[in-house]
Amino acid sequence: MTEPDAVRVRFAPSPTGMFHVGSARAALFNWALAEQSGGRFILRIEDTDTTRNRPEWTEGIIAALDWIGVNGTNPAFEGPYFQSAFEPQHREAVGKLLADGRAYFCDCTREDVQARTGSEHKGYDGHCRSRGLSAGAVRFRMPDEGLTVIDDLVRGRVEFPNDAQEDFVIARSDGSPLYVLANAVDDITQAVTHVARGEEHLPNAVRQQHLWPALGARPPVWAHLPVIVNEQRKKLSKRRDKVALEGYRAEGYLPEAMVNYLMLLGWGPGDDREIMPWSEMVPLFRLEDVNSANAFFDEKKLRAFNGEYIRALPLDTFEERCAPYLDPAWDRETFSKVAALAQTRIGVLSEIRQNVDFLFLDEPDFDQGSWDKAMKNSPEEILDGYLGRLELLNWDTDSLKTALEEVGAQYGLKLGKAQAPVRVALTGRTVGLPLFESIEVLGRERTQDRIRAALARLRG
Repeated sequence: MTEPDAVRVRFAPSPTGMFHVGSARAALFNWALAEQSGGRFILRIEDTDTTRNRPEWTEGIIAALDWIGVNGTNPAFEGPYFQSAFEPQHREAVGKLLADGRAYFCDCTREDVQARTGSEHKGYDGHCRSRGLSAGAVRFRMPDEGLTVIDDLVRGRVEFPNDAQEDFVIARSDGSPLYVLANAVDDITQAVTHVARGEEHLPNAVRQQHLWPALGARPPVWAHLPVIVNEQRKKLSKRRDKVALEGYRAEGYLPEAMVNYLMLLGWGPGDDREIMPWSEMVPLFRLEDVNSANAFFDEKKLRAFNGEYIRALPLDTFEERCAPYLDPAWDRETFSKVAALAQTRIGVLSEIRQNVDFLFLDEPDFDQGSWDKAMKNSPEEILDGYLGRLELLNWDTDSLKTALEEVGAQYGLKLGKAQAPVRVALTGRTVGLPLFESIEVLGRERTQDRIRAALARLRG
């Protein structure tokens, strides 16, 4: 058995799907605990469910953790280990519990138990405890009286009457161990000192609180993290909600913004700050300060965080981060001319394309709704009037703006109304980068051509 450091935590996901934001939050809480204590963070892939596990899900877990900074570049990181590699230890533990009288064989089916208890909702009735069977599934013998107490760093003291607990199965009839046992054996083998995981695992803690000492080890420090819920205050669901970390990454959320936001789901630094780097959060983090109440995953707030982080990037870094969302054929020098303007206007990196594509396309990608909204109330006069001034105009933002203000004034329109048809004619949309800076970069000839094309479209 490995000798424990000051703190040894583990993150033990199953590779059965995309990486859930709740899993990412649990990983970060454990990562912070390991870093601040000089301890170790163990990544253990619980891959024993062969019917659901897929190699790409394992790769996805590792890639997602790497994206949020949980990886082997930090000496606190250990792994990944794979639970399937420890099956000999799991079987050995089952044998020890049988030999010590802490477990017994059982051949009861669910139908047998239901027939004896008269209800499908009642737990196992202990029928095989004294039958002395030598084969079947293996059940752990729970105490009949007293309380099981979980002293939880998040939830406080939680008591469970033992007479309400059933003797639970730790191995199938073919000898293969179940999760609750394998999980405990792995934690003991890897000298885990703190188990911080989702609240849904609290019933497992009741069982593992007895399994650990039965296997000769002191139970860990428990911390069961609050449930993450959606706007309807329902638990985030893969079927209903946007929960995959990979999806947020693809959309253009920055890892530093995601880390900052996830750390604040159930925890806070104790002051009014919200936007703060990982290096400042780690020394302040305490599991004891995590709120046991459900944590609301507010995507609007996450987006606001992301916008703050985008605006804080050095301009050259912002351009690099945008590169995957731009067409490789687009001229980077042209993009650089408007990058600073775009940086203040997008909430996620994937929005960069729709903000700058008009500079690179032969003609605007018109949004029909924008066209219909802007091209009413006789826009031809504005477009015609502006076009007539562009040929001899000094090509700078002030001159471009003044010219449109003057055209609008001729028809009793303020600049905001006058620029709507011009913006749509040039960019295809009613919103986007500052108009006159955009026109300056677009150039005189292309601007004139697009206004002429819009006029032709209006005139049918």
